Amino acid sequence: MIDLLDVHTHTLASGHAYSSIREMTKAAKAKNLQLLGITDHAPSMPGASHQYYFENLRTLDRSDYEVDVLFGIELNIMDCEGTVDLPDYLLTASDLNIASLHPPCINFMDKETTTRTIIRVMNNPLIHIIGHLDDSRYPVDYDLIAQVAKETNTLLELNNSSLAPKGYRYNCYENYQLMLEACLKHSTPIIVNSDAHVDTKVGFHDYAISLLEEFKFPEELIVNTSVEKLTSRL
Repeated sequence: MIDLLDVHTHTLASGHAYSSIREMTKAAKAKNLQLLGITDHAPSMPGASHQYYFENLRTLDRSDYEVDVLFGIELNIMDCEGTVDLPDYLLTASDLNIASLHPPCINFMDKETTTRTIIRVMNNPLIHIIGHLDDSRYPVDYDLIAQVAKETNTLLELNNSSLAPKGYRYNCYENYQLMLEACLKHSTPIIVNSDAHVDTKVGFHDYAISLLEEFKFPEELIVNTSVEKLTSRL
């Protein structure tokens, strides 16, 4: 599979990651990626940076790095209304916004509640990607999610870190099979990301690609095959 980008990664600013922006971009260059996304955790994640960190991203010069870089945010979904933990003016200024469910920020929910919550998030035009919707502790109706993602132009993420042997989320392999089946049914595009928290994992998508090949998922529905497929949505 052609794989040109990795736009869900974390630096030291996330509080539980281990590499600098410079180290992450060098790793992306070494992997021959054309586009890297730096999406550090928003402030409600324990140890994450203050809101000021995201306000100050505008000072970074993208030409300073060895690959094209998007400076974005992994937002925390905070409640059943789909509220995220940074204001709209920062989301508008951000290159890329991922919204995810994280146990430190929101309690586990039943299938109906989780599905309704994610649909509310996808109806926010400032959210581009739903991150790692793969944990059985947050069960969802994948068929309905894939349908609404197509309607709202929201990308669903296939998260390589979730599929890793040491991944801590529950039943990700089985859940991703259900998600891919639903995306295929509705022709809903997906994006593969590493969710790297260290430079050695940048661009490492092997577990996700193996599942895609096993599932025979069509490349035309995978955003990673073209930078334009992603940037045209932002």
